[in-house]
Amino acid sequence: MDVWDSAIASLKNPQLRPEFVMEEVPAPQRLAPHSIAISVEVVDADDEELAVGRFIVLHDPDGQETWDGPFRVVTFVRAAIESDVVTDDLFDEVAWSWLTDALGDSDAEYHNVSGTVTRTVSRSFAGLEDRSTDTDLEIRASWSPDSEDLALHLKGWLALVEKSSGLTPLPEGVSALSRKR
Repeated sequence: MDVWDSAIASLKNPQLRPEFVMEEVPAPQRLAPHSIAISVEVVDADDEELAVGRFIVLHDPDGQETWDGPFRVVTFVRAAIESDVVTDDLFDEVAWSWLTDALGDSDAEYHNVSGTVTRTVSRSFAGLEDRSTDTDLEIRASWSPDSEDLALHLKGWLALVEKSSGLTPLPEGVSALSRKR
């Protein structure tokens, strides 16, 4: 099995909460010779969206200088946040720590991490004024895994999505009950 096939195999069958809907989606084609993209949507018991995200793996067997290696994980998470935190400048650092803590807690080994945290407020006017004000968080990040075994990176990223969505983390070894969709 070559390195790319090994990386793809390591992404199969992650442990998901029942609130998570995950699927493979079209990946960017021009950024690297090999790529895969996974999309996740987190929904509550009423099928209301809590969070969405993308987990993209790029692979260039020759490596890329900016990646400092042959692999790059590129991620995105968007979730609604409470309106009182949207103006708190310290919240950016807290949200970024969710990523680094999740990767650390999953024992994912990586280097060359970078990213952004964005808070947005959307207000509607005129014919849309009856809509509520939306406040969202976006975390965009990328890092270079230290090996082609990406299972722990996906696990850490799913923990970030869980935290961003406001779900209570499940203790190790505890599974959430399934729900009907």
